[in-house]
Amino acid sequence: VNFVESGGGLVQPGGSLRLSCVASGFIFSRANVGWYRQAPGMERELIATILSGVGPTYYADSVKGRFTIFADSAKNTVHLQMDSLKPEDTAVYLCHVLVHGTHYWGQGTQVTVSS
Repeated sequence: VNFVESGGGLVQPGGSLRLSCVASGFIFSRANVGWYRQAPGMERELIATILSGVGPTYYADSVKGRFTIFADSAKNTVHLQMDSLKPEDTAVYLCHVLVHGTHYWGQGTQVTVSS
């Protein structure tokens, strides 16, 4: 599985960012695709995922109502729209795929929320 992640950066509290991930090397509709994040000194946390590439979505309580995950299966792309960002959202965000029982992560993109 290969990943190309983009969209991280520095944003002020209350602002928005959109992360994008093009993932290849698997059948999109047979995988769960989504995003984890990891802050310094913290465990990696599942933020949002789409089941079977196009199916139901899951969100962590910490981002529910602020983040939206959506995918374009024809382009093997998954996006994470992040609104109302808070300083505690600062982390490295990693694209994730679970396919045939195996987890894969991208290298990550830094998101920093600060004034």
